[in-house]
Amino acid sequence: MGKTIAEKIFDAHLRDTPTPENMVLDLDVVLCHEITTPIAIMDLMEKGMDRVFDPTKIKAVIDHVTPAKDSKTAMQGKIMRDWAKRQNIKDFFDVGENGVCHALFPEKGFIRPGYTVIMGDSHTCTHGAFGAFAAGVGTTDLEVGILKGVCTFRKPLSMKVQLNGELQTGVSAKDVILAVIKKLTVNGATDRVIEFVGPLVEQMNMAARMTLCNMAVEAGATSGLCYPDRVTAEYLWPFIKDQYTTIDAAVEEFTEWHSDPDAEYVEILEFDVANLVPQTTYGYKPDHVKDIKEMEGTPVDQIYIGSCTNGRIEDLREAAAILKDKKIAPGVRGIVTPATPAIYSQALEEGHIKVFMDAGFCVLNPTCGACLGMSSGVLADGEVCASTTNRNFNGRMGKGGMVHLMSPASAAAAAITGTITDPRQFL
Repeated sequence: MGKTIAEKIFDAHLRDTPTPENMVLDLDVVLCHEITTPIAIMDLMEKGMDRVFDPTKIKAVIDHVTPAKDSKTAMQGKIMRDWAKRQNIKDFFDVGENGVCHALFPEKGFIRPGYTVIMGDSHTCTHGAFGAFAAGVGTTDLEVGILKGVCTFRKPLSMKVQLNGELQTGVSAKDVILAVIKKLTVNGATDRVIEFVGPLVEQMNMAARMTLCNMAVEAGATSGLCYPDRVTAEYLWPFIKDQYTTIDAAVEEFTEWHSDPDAEYVEILEFDVANLVPQTTYGYKPDHVKDIKEMEGTPVDQIYIGSCTNGRIEDLREAAAILKDKKIAPGVRGIVTPATPAIYSQALEEGHIKVFMDAGFCVLNPTCGACLGMSSGVLADGEVCASTTNRNFNGRMGKGGMVHLMSPASAAAAAITGTITDPRQFL
């Protein structure tokens, strides 16, 4: 019997099997940010275990509230800075160099096919776009990962989501994953690994694949994965070119991390995206999804373009193409947050920042703040936000606020009209 990509990665990293269903894996990378990691750091210090298993395999960033907004967040940052210095962690990204973790770390080449990756953040599954097993974990698992370089997982159960067909103009990966989550529901992939496969995925760039995998957790999945291929190799080439004679050699080696044709799955779902239209959420769960035309005319107070889901250069281009030579509707405020300094610089060079500013947007430094209602775009009670983020829980972006998840194109269209709008009319 063949194996899935997750089973292959687990086998390659297996340290121990304490029970038939639990597997202790060696970790390739432990990612850390200033919201969840300081708790682990302080606990390890109190236990007299203030050390790390390998400083070269720990990557750390201050990204959720940056710069600090109050004394508490300033202390969280200080704990991270002091720890990184104390433990000789070279890959630590502070104010000025920092970016949204799940955009920054792939951009730096830290994620590779076949890797095992953990972080105290539920959207760590983003990194599965590279053919890695990447999962968000709790504080205890994060502590063990930092200290010992291992993490325990249940034996992986994989499901396959096959995406067929070609997308219409104005429809993007964000619309695809929203439609998939609607079909699966928020519990449909619980304790499973989702493999995103099919002709559509093969045509997607890495940004689009990261958008798919980023929201796998919204269907309950432990991780989402794509098979590493030439697209992956070209993205990683600046970091791996010394390891391979040619890109072809890298692509060939990456096939090691493809599922076997006779691998077994707990479920296989097929989606034909040919007739898919722009999507948006309407309630307080990520599976509360409708065609955007069903929501047209819904007033919005704020537009947010950014996050680990849709803050990459491809997303900014998508939104700027609609906003060029247009203005935000009266009474609507727009916020755009490039996900990393490199993305910000590229958006400047390509003229997108000017487009946003001319339209009336506020352009912020890279930060996660607005996405989880911590800073830089928190909603007031009763306010509505058209957002390119990944969660629309009640109060997610501010107590009493409503969040409608959508693509960058749809968010840009909403900015122009002041209501939820099908973006295709502007294309």
